[in-house]
Amino acid sequence: MNSRRSWLVWSIAVFAYIVAVMQRTSLGVSGIEAAHRFDISASALSSLTVVQLVVYAGLQIPTGVLLDRVGPKALISVGAVLMLGGQLTLAVAPSIGVAIFGRILVGAGDALTFISVIRLLASWFHGRLLPQVSQWTGNIGQLGQVLSAIPLSLLLHQYGWTPAFLSAAALSLIAAVLVIMLLSNGRVPIRVAEEAGSDRAASWPAAFRQLRESLARPGTQLGFWSHFVTQSSGTVFSLLWGFPMLTAGLGYSPGSASGLLTLIVAAGVVSGPILGILTARYPLRRSNLVLGIVSMIGIVWSTVLLWPGHPPGWLVATLVIVLGIGGPGSLIGFDFARTFNPMRSLGSASGVVNVGGFLASFVMMYLIGLVLDIADTARVSGGGASDVFAWDSFRIALLVQYLVIGAGTVFLIRARRRTRLQLHADEGIEVAPLWVSLARSWTRRTRKGRSI
Repeated sequence: MNSRRSWLVWSIAVFAYIVAVMQRTSLGVSGIEAAHRFDISASALSSLTVVQLVVYAGLQIPTGVLLDRVGPKALISVGAVLMLGGQLTLAVAPSIGVAIFGRILVGAGDALTFISVIRLLASWFHGRLLPQVSQWTGNIGQLGQVLSAIPLSLLLHQYGWTPAFLSAAALSLIAAVLVIMLLSNGRVPIRVAEEAGSDRAASWPAAFRQLRESLARPGTQLGFWSHFVTQSSGTVFSLLWGFPMLTAGLGYSPGSASGLLTLIVAAGVVSGPILGILTARYPLRRSNLVLGIVSMIGIVWSTVLLWPGHPPGWLVATLVIVLGIGGPGSLIGFDFARTFNPMRSLGSASGVVNVGGFLASFVMMYLIGLVLDIADTARVSGGGASDVFAWDSFRIALLVQYLVIGAGTVFLIRARRRTRLQLHADEGIEVAPLWVSLARSWTRRTRKGRSI
């Protein structure tokens, strides 16, 4: 472990994940073009991404069970092939129905990729390096969003819909070939019995039993709700509604909007390693990191939505940066899964965690599109001109985030309490509230200073 071979395997897996993120976010920079191409409303447009995320979220737990049984290489390979088919379908789609089928394939392929990559890391890395490599993986993978925000967007606006999505499909073909030729599952043989210490389930009944055990663990639930509250707002912004909000709502040029979307990635690249170090150094305070990130996102969104008129550029940039921090923050959820589950059921636990953020995302995406349509209907009924993506409509529609993430935060706090109780019962570790811990630390430092 932690060898040169480990880093080669990691690089191939990360490339596959970068391509998956690009396919996932490709509709985010083409939402307005899709609305015109298929002549659809805002809520119908949201259905393109919502159905993709529903498939993604719905397949996470089955993917986790498969992962514990067959290993990550097969799933990453199949995922790349499915995304290849999905983007080819979208490239030539003559109607919204065919386009939705294409996004279903993209969602299915994407569902097989990330948790397989995370599971693969646990077979090739160990110790304090593992949570840091997990953070690097999540952050570098977001370069796929840069590929969709800049080169794919340029192809779309210069050469049209079909060439742009055919180019995206070609990258999935490259990823599939590299994974099949160069990726390796790890050093543990597949057929070693579960009771003998294998990191894979010995049978399908054993795999489903491990899933039930993972679902029942408070630590897995804590990971689910951590992912739910940290990832969702940034996902909604980058996958669908950020580009229309910036261009049609706030009047930014497509180039400026694409630049801001890439700023999300830059923020994640900078903050991810820091969060990885903090996660490894303060494992009993990971939930405090999650709650701090959620609070920061809520404060900045509130400032943007309450700002008189259009918010200034520096504030919009601040929002984008904070949303970018939420991406690596969501990876803390997988660290909870790794900590509170044995290796043999890590795939199932990771699948459960990964459902969280995408479940919240597709609920918010659809509700935002629905509210935008309702607001536009009310505007037209009042004698105004139709403007689906008006900033005033976005102000109202984006409020649904507070309901969804607020509910998730309540469940997160409940899961944290149960996890700490179990930790105390199993290992005798008692985690004091943060303010108590800080007060004790301050007292110790004060006494040490006086003794000197």
